[in-house]
Amino acid sequence: MDGTKRSNIESGKIVEVVQKQDQRSGKLTKGVVKDILTNSKSHHHGIKVRLESGVVGRVKKIID
Repeated sequence: MDGTKRSNIESGKIVEVVQKQDQRSGKLTKGVVKDILTNSKSHHHGIKVRLESGVVGRVKKIID
């Protein structure tokens, strides 16, 4: 599913995000969405979220 649309993302979903420091390498971090930090309906780099682990990143892939 598309991680650039806010409507596709909700608390409790399992996603893979790229953190700011991992943008060059493209390393993804998997986790469960706690908060959605992007207010706009979409963002071309991915919606920014906070995972339950505290990690903040942009959604690249929605697992479940």
